[in-house]
Amino acid sequence: MAVERRRSMTRNLAAPLTLLGALSVLVAGPAGAADPILQTEESDIVKLPPAGPHRILVEDAVYRHNKDGRVYVVDTDSGKLLGMVQASYNANVAADPAGRAFYVAETTWERGNRGKRHDMLAAYDPQTLEPTMDIDLPSRALVTPKKPDLAVGADGHYVYVYDTSPTNSVHVVDTAKKAVVQTVDVPGCALVYPWGVSGFSSICGDGSLANVSLDASAKPTVTHSAPFFVPDRDPVFEHSPDVAASGHVWFVSFSGLVYDTVLGSDARIGKPWSLQEAAGLKPASDARAPFDVTWRPGGWQLAAVRARDSHLFILMHNGTFWTHKDPGTELWEVDLTTRKLVRRIHLAAPSTMVGVTQDAASRIFVTDEAGDLNVLDGATGKMVRPIRKLGESLIFTVAAGE
Repeated sequence: MAVERRRSMTRNLAAPLTLLGALSVLVAGPAGAADPILQTEESDIVKLPPAGPHRILVEDAVYRHNKDGRVYVVDTDSGKLLGMVQASYNANVAADPAGRAFYVAETTWERGNRGKRHDMLAAYDPQTLEPTMDIDLPSRALVTPKKPDLAVGADGHYVYVYDTSPTNSVHVVDTAKKAVVQTVDVPGCALVYPWGVSGFSSICGDGSLANVSLDASAKPTVTHSAPFFVPDRDPVFEHSPDVAASGHVWFVSFSGLVYDTVLGSDARIGKPWSLQEAAGLKPASDARAPFDVTWRPGGWQLAAVRARDSHLFILMHNGTFWTHKDPGTELWEVDLTTRKLVRRIHLAAPSTMVGVTQDAASRIFVTDEAGDLNVLDGATGKMVRPIRKLGESLIFTVAAGE
């Protein structure tokens, strides 16, 4: 029995040894075979073609984890996402009027959610998406992203960054020097609406405007307009649309009044007119009759202007006075010259954002809760294409020539 057991054990051990030998031959390959030559990997940078009028920037605040904010570069003709840059924690984006760069103001901390804070302004090449400027800021207003937190002058020489540390102010960045060259205090006032090549205005808490003009050395001169709205009765939206080249801004109030304004050291503010009256309806009530239900403006980036024909695109919804954050169920197109409604576009899904391109074959952009970017024809208001699930919290767009 002992002998047979030993023979059995020998046979059992031989099988694995034979299998291992065969495997070693397979791994080694035929005798004398040369090792394969692997292709060397080469790193490169894809360069985008020059931007056309329908390439836009879209900011995604990613509110559920907003330290992971980003700016998308989107071709709305093809519906393709071309690229992305980081835009950390309540960042803002603005573009050079000539398309030479776009700017992102952002904030990070050295240890992720703590440690030394860094406020920065970066400029990106629109074709390579590489940073061409990356400077430290004294601080910046760390609030929910608003387009007027960051603005660019009409010729791209100055970039303006709104701040609240320790008081309300605006940092002036010289893009040629790549440095902050001035900090202008605007006590009691907020945000930045640029006019011309060296001026901007801010909205003040008493309903007036602070107007800042800069001389050749960036030294500021500040003037104030008379109050033109009553803040606790019918405030104006921060995202009222403006055109830096002409200094034109159309301040839209919560009730739907439009203040046609030409900014400057002596800002000219026109008599307000009603969006509802432009549509053949009664003017809407203000905070003195807050429960009246009618069509009202609302959303985040709630309005955009196509400057070539002075058409205003504004999101509207049916609601009471304090529903100014509600998304629009309709998009109204209004001729700002005649102050008449051109069309009411019913939206397939409510949107908090609208943008428009400035070219002859213009495109309109709206969004929805699913994070889709819907591209509409600027002439008809009809859907051109949806770009499905572009992001999580799409809050505003930047198009060429705004």
